[in-house]
Amino acid sequence: MARVLRLLVRIRWLAIAVLLMSSTASGAETVPPEERIPLWSGEAPTGAGQHEQAQAWITVHKAAKPNGAAMVICPGGGYGMLMTGPEGHGIATWLNQHGIAGVVLEYRLPAGRAEVPLLDAQRALRTVRANAATWGIDAKRVGIIGFSAGGHLAATAGTHFDAGDAHAVDPIDRQGSRPDFMVLVYPVISMGAKTHAGSRTNLLGAEPKPELVASFSAEQQVTKATPPAYLAHAQDDALVPPANSQDLYDALLAHHIKAVYLKLPSGGHGLNGYQGPMWTAWQTGSLAWLAELAVIPKADAAER
Repeated sequence: MARVLRLLVRIRWLAIAVLLMSSTASGAETVPPEERIPLWSGEAPTGAGQHEQAQAWITVHKAAKPNGAAMVICPGGGYGMLMTGPEGHGIATWLNQHGIAGVVLEYRLPAGRAEVPLLDAQRALRTVRANAATWGIDAKRVGIIGFSAGGHLAATAGTHFDAGDAHAVDPIDRQGSRPDFMVLVYPVISMGAKTHAGSRTNLLGAEPKPELVASFSAEQQVTKATPPAYLAHAQDDALVPPANSQDLYDALLAHHIKAVYLKLPSGGHGLNGYQGPMWTAWQTGSLAWLAELAVIPKADAAER
């Protein structure tokens, strides 16, 4: 599996390189330089008041022609590695072409410490909002996008959030962690019977308690406050069953949350190596959906 993932990374990055060269040749506007920023000052929290000597990072990719929207990007990798190329910086490049700031999250790998990636995702959302004015972002149009296990992290952030602590000394902690919208592509959603076994073990450990499984099964945590979501999943995905997306979609509709579920007829996990008609379909569909929500202007949803 790791060999296949490495091959997919190389294929996608070749495509990105061609795209970047094409943009330069056609006289496209200069993209602002990316900025890699640590999320935590001092020790990073691991949950239950505990901390560790570790760091998580975000890389901020600003659009040449920003429209004020931003998305925190959660790469996949089964919670055992991070696919930061095709499911991270490559996605940021695509978002930038549509006026959206892309913020790639390099979250800490959990190794059975379930709260660690979520704490990083929440901190990333708070950090974007705390820097919104400086980065040219509308703090009310900050979403999250995730792939595979990163989709699970994005969905978890969309079902576990708070409004921030108005009295916190750290200005970042004063910001809310609720994403304004979610885009989930071939996501792991459940930690139950329909899950991806490797993601579950890496996140929750070998023998998690039932209450922990329920807490990190996003389809069981939906409330009326859950943000709207766009889901896309290949129906022939043999690694992460498409029932994951279906169950979350059903839960969202049951709580009257705006949601779209794009059932892709083929592509498997990773949608043919991040290219081709199935890959294009979710990108086109999600942009149109963001325009319908007035997150981005309709003109920015056009293919480029």
